[in-house]
Amino acid sequence: MSDGTATTTDLDVRLEKHRVELTGYCYRMLGSSFEAEDAVQDTMVRAWRSYDKFEGRSSMRSWLYRIATNVCLDMLNAGNKRARPMDLTAPSPLAQAALNPRPDHTWLEPMPTARVLPEVTDPAEAAVAKESVRLAFMAALQQLPPKQRAVLILREVLAWKASEVAELLGTTVASVNSALQRARSTLAESEGAGADAATSDPLDEEQQKLLERYVAAFEGYDMTALTALLHEDAIMTMPPFDLWLVGTEDITGFMTTLGAGCANSRLVPVEVNGLPGFAHYKPDPEEGGFSPWAVQVLEISKGRITGFHCFLDTARWFPLFGLPLRLEGPDGVRGAEGVRAVERVEGIHGIEAESDQVE
Repeated sequence: MSDGTATTTDLDVRLEKHRVELTGYCYRMLGSSFEAEDAVQDTMVRAWRSYDKFEGRSSMRSWLYRIATNVCLDMLNAGNKRARPMDLTAPSPLAQAALNPRPDHTWLEPMPTARVLPEVTDPAEAAVAKESVRLAFMAALQQLPPKQRAVLILREVLAWKASEVAELLGTTVASVNSALQRARSTLAESEGAGADAATSDPLDEEQQKLLERYVAAFEGYDMTALTALLHEDAIMTMPPFDLWLVGTEDITGFMTTLGAGCANSRLVPVEVNGLPGFAHYKPDPEEGGFSPWAVQVLEISKGRITGFHCFLDTARWFPLFGLPLRLEGPDGVRGAEGVRAVERVEGIHGIEAESDQVE
């Protein structure tokens, strides 16, 4: 009995070592945070149940990837492609802005960086890994047929050999190379695939100061200061609404009209899809304190913010990021739960969390 328990425990430990990288793989395949975690859990269950048939003919890692690939391909048979608002509609001028929601399964979903990227010591390797989960690259992946998607991720992102991918997919090296060529061609044609130039890893001093200025401008709702930080062609999105805006005038105009309730908000730093982001809490006029409003993801290029993406389904996103559903306290001072949340994430971007700035 004890031997069996020890074996089971050992297997659980060996499987768990691969959870983060498998989650990253399934997330790239599926474009959904929650579907990726479901796929990995299914993979682990299948591996556990069939371990007695695994005879070590390949590494456990390769075996798990084969199972995960099959799980993802089964899930993708429905044909749904996750997207961003700009993949579906034209931009709306502010005068015609309308908040039309679409179902959850429409959208490419955000993901905490730590859940999909294993820790690595090589800065160059870490930067490449972050590139592979940024929103624009993820959206481009969704344009590929499922098997091309798997080939591209395995070959280009995870650096598998063509022979290894062929074995995993049960096909030939020539077929793998052909699929990779077609996938590369599709990605090259995808507009915006390289639009959100990645920030350095870790953030350099200029990027840190940009984020500090952004926090001050947003919390102060200073549209002049915010305009100075945005690229003239910056994009703002707000899933689950399909509305998206282009340009500083429309973005700041929206924030002072339909978005005016976000004045005097508070931002808590988080890292999303390898990019800097913030948990956005806005004032709660009925109960006091601050209530969750969005997970913001910022795209930065050449010292300006080029993308400003707000994921509004906070009942799903805040628990995923380990964030409290309220910031309490008189005059905006956080209660203990809020302070603990800030302590968990403070310093992610190499900047001071704004808790010390609240009077």
